Amino acid sequence: MTSLSPVSPYDNLSPVAQAAYRSRGAAATLAPLPRAAKDDALLAIADALEVRTSEIVAANAEDIARAREAGTSEGIIDRLTLTPERVRAIAGDVRDVAALPDPVGEVVRGSTLPNGIDLRQVRVPLGVVGIIYEARPNVTVDAAALCLKSGNAVLLRGSSSAYASNTALVRVLRDAVHGAGLPADAVQLVPGENRDSVRELMRARGLVDVLIPRGGASLIKTVVEESTVPVIETGTGNCHVYVDAAADIDMAVDILINSKAQRPSVCNAAETLLVHRDIADAFLPRALDALAEAGVTVHADERVLALAEDGKATVVPATTEDWETEYLSYDIAAAVVDTLEQAVEHIRLWTSGHTEAIVTTSQQAARRFTQLVDSTTVAVNASTRFTDGGQFGFGAEIGISTQKLHARGPMGLPELTSTKYIVTGDGHIR
Repeated sequence: MTSLSPVSPYDNLSPVAQAAYRSRGAAATLAPLPRAAKDDALLAIADALEVRTSEIVAANAEDIARAREAGTSEGIIDRLTLTPERVRAIAGDVRDVAALPDPVGEVVRGSTLPNGIDLRQVRVPLGVVGIIYEARPNVTVDAAALCLKSGNAVLLRGSSSAYASNTALVRVLRDAVHGAGLPADAVQLVPGENRDSVRELMRARGLVDVLIPRGGASLIKTVVEESTVPVIETGTGNCHVYVDAAADIDMAVDILINSKAQRPSVCNAAETLLVHRDIADAFLPRALDALAEAGVTVHADERVLALAEDGKATVVPATTEDWETEYLSYDIAAAVVDTLEQAVEHIRLWTSGHTEAIVTTSQQAARRFTQLVDSTTVAVNASTRFTDGGQFGFGAEIGISTQKLHARGPMGLPELTSTKYIVTGDGHIR
């Protein structure tokens, strides 16, 4: 009698589909795990990142060298770079995630119905989460940590510019997860370096439960328009700082410089400054000098240009394109507005819906601004740079959603869950 060798159900599938099937198996294992098992894996990841920092930084150096040879902008290179300090910070973020409450099993609402049935709506993992992202290898670890904590398996598709870094990071992550007794396939790098693998991931409906794109406008637009898998849209960051007529000038200068220049290559950096005409003469000369000291070029409207003639700032005339540009560099657009309402209208016209800030001592102005501006985050007398999962106390973030369904703003652990209803009766029939 001839024995038949077992046939794998994956044999005739593409590498991407095989990875997705393995993710579904890992997700089924993760979903019922207690918090302790997931936290142990996260702490193992954090330790492994620190122990294997030199391996990670060496791989990252390969990506940086290729980026410089290709003439990549310094802003993108900054996003791409991993230093030992940054790796330690990433490990710290993973430990922060481990310390957070587990959202899985949380009762969102519940009651006993009049007929005696017990009804509970509880949080459950989404399942398999696909992340398509550009440049920033820290996303590899943040996404994996948040997905693991919330009971999800993750398929990571970074850009080719960070391929060596992501490969090294995922190797470390998988080793740590496996060593902690969880399935290594809970964290996978999507096979392939060309766009075919991205297209296949976007069409893996039924295998992948949700896709989250993180990157520039072009990437996000492509995923939203071409994916058959449900998408949580993360947006670009054309963020505004509005200096009101009643602003404290010292505070306004500090908030402006921090919003723009503290780290200009990130999505929560300010890209446009709006100044009320009643404070423009007093505020703008100081602000322009401070921007100049920070190395920022100002793309200015006519009224800002007029106030910049005798200063030391690098100021150029603004074009229509400047108002819609996410610079991610030491550049900012600037305009004088006649009223708070005009500032709001400008924001409505050009914002990406990420973060807008008002600097004012007027409670009425602050209240009016927060009521009228429709973005994920509105800051009052605070830098736009606070729009961040870590700064909000979420440990880390999977992205900043600028849509309104199913999540909005920095996405932490609860946003990586769905819900299901549990109906408990005692022989009840309808």
